[in-house]
Amino acid sequence: MALAQQDLEQIGEYVKDHISDWIAEQSLGKPPVVYEIELRERMIRVEEELKTQRELMREGFNTMRTEMNLRFEQIDKRFEQVDKRFEQIDKRFEQVDKRFELMQANMDKRFESVQQDIRGLQQRMDSFMRWSFGVTIGTGGLIIGILKLWP
Repeated sequence: MALAQQDLEQIGEYVKDHISDWIAEQSLGKPPVVYEIELRERMIRVEEELKTQRELMREGFNTMRTEMNLRFEQIDKRFEQVDKRFEQIDKRFEQVDKRFELMQANMDKRFESVQQDIRGLQQRMDSFMRWSFGVTIGTGGLIIGILKLWP
């Protein structure tokens, strides 16, 4: 049994007309006016609760904001400490650079003194070689002269 479209429309109209009465009857026999007042009171309570929730959220956000500001201040202090440490490290590197420069100067002086010692030894060797060459030539000439004069 299929209902016609017209029958369905009539049923829909009937439900629309009587639904408010049915809802009022279901609310324990309270008339629609009392039901309306009760709804308004509930709405007021919900609005008040929403206000308190909003205030609590604002307070929470404010405390979060202050906590975040404190955290950022702590982070800033840590960065300042890190900057101080880097400055100390820079000073240490400067001291090390000065030490290396002093060591380099000392090493240069030592190399110069070693070079002078080597030059002195070289001059001694040169003079020794000249002297020994002269003695060798002289001795050789003397031996040749003696052999030529010897019958």
